[in-house]
Amino acid sequence: MNKPILTSFAILCLLSILFLINYQTSAKASSTTWFVDDDGPADFNTIQEAVNNATSGDRIFVRVGIYYEHIVVNKSVSLVGEDRDSTIIDGNETGRVISITANNASIEGFTIKRSGTRSYDSGIFIDHCSGNNISHNMVTNNHDGISFYYSSNNIVSSNTITNNYDGISFYSSSNNIVSSNTITNNNHGMYLAFDSSNNTIYCNNFNNTYQVSTDSANVWDHRNEGNYWSDYIGTDTDQDGIGDTPYEIAENNKDNYPLMGMFSDFPVSLEGEIYHVTTICNSTISEFRFEIGPETGNKILCVNVTDEDSTVGFCRVRIPTELISSPYIVLVDAQEIVPPLLDVSNETYAYLYFTYIHGSHIITIISSKTLLLYNELLNKYTKLEIDLYNLNDLYQELLNNYTDFLGNYSILLTNYSELQKSHQELNNSYQEFLFDYSKKVNNIQNLMYIFAATTAIFIITTIYLSKSAHASNAKVFEEARKKRTP
Repeated sequence: MNKPILTSFAILCLLSILFLINYQTSAKASSTTWFVDDDGPADFNTIQEAVNNATSGDRIFVRVGIYYEHIVVNKSVSLVGEDRDSTIIDGNETGRVISITANNASIEGFTIKRSGTRSYDSGIFIDHCSGNNISHNMVTNNHDGISFYYSSNNIVSSNTITNNYDGISFYSSSNNIVSSNTITNNNHGMYLAFDSSNNTIYCNNFNNTYQVSTDSANVWDHRNEGNYWSDYIGTDTDQDGIGDTPYEIAENNKDNYPLMGMFSDFPVSLEGEIYHVTTICNSTISEFRFEIGPETGNKILCVNVTDEDSTVGFCRVRIPTELISSPYIVLVDAQEIVPPLLDVSNETYAYLYFTYIHGSHIITIISSKTLLLYNELLNKYTKLEIDLYNLNDLYQELLNNYTDFLGNYSILLTNYSELQKSHQELNNSYQEFLFDYSKKVNNIQNLMYIFAATTAIFIITTIYLSKSAHASNAKVFEEARKKRTP
């Protein structure tokens, strides 16, 4: 085989390799969803097998079942349970049930239970990593429910963490977010040790033997909402669902806005977007639902509230305005109430607060298109009334100014008449002055004529006399000269 053929063959091989590399790269760019079922046809029968075979960015969907495993998540994958209450990962009372050692992984929709009983045995153990999301899980009957170990910028939200020794533990871990969790019936609700600071913890429900143990400063509220504490004894005199005084946790740790009732978060899916309706309520809330009226197009939120106590119940409801806009019709059973919008309401969220007698009720919040149109017309009518009122004020002001003008004009007219009279008198005086002046000028002219004539006569007389005298002197001189001449 000659050299040109070998060269062409080598180039062809290189191009083929580049094509395969590009093909594999593009194939890996899109994520894959793997299915796990412990008792049926699926990609894998165990969750760990799926993790081992997955690539970063893949999604692992786990069908309902009980999985007796100790799972190590060492890739940026998403583990999703089919049903939280029926998709169970059981540690069989040994070690850690789930260990996360990768960044940007997520665990959602599982019951995670029965870890070992030694220190650092946990339902979920987050080890030296960040960016992980733990949400919508039941974490129960473990030594530590969820543990952070030298980990930061992770999010734990909307989980139920109950019947563990410690609900959530932090060991040298900072800058994590813990929100919207129910943390109950644990020895410590949260345990923060070894300088675990600057974690943000808000909108959680705490009811534990010891609520919190911490050796460093953390943040316990966010945007004017803190946490619900079962042992908070403060009051809410301004009726906004937030305690009037802070909840003291430890030195340099206090919740400035403790919640007066349990916090709940209800996601609503509409036109491809997820919205969150949240409540703070001292009743038990169930059967939340969102619907759109088929005939009216009205958007409707419904929820059941129950409590056997005969005291007053309350609800503070935060509604995304993009989901449901004002005005709102609020019904307790079939009776309409008119709750005020709280001061914290803005363009993004509307906050409603209302009370009712405890018992079993259906709360309905309706965004009515008809009422919206009516309010728009009412606003326009109100604006017209305001404009008319302002126009009437302007007319009255102009009328007052016109009256003042007439008064000033009358004064001006009187002054003008007086000015004309004064002018006439001044003109008469001026004419008299001119007459007198003319007479005086005439007299002066006559005097000047007389003076001129007198002067002329004087000059002529003088000249005549001078000539006569000169002639007489000349005659005398001539006679004298003749006498002297012999």
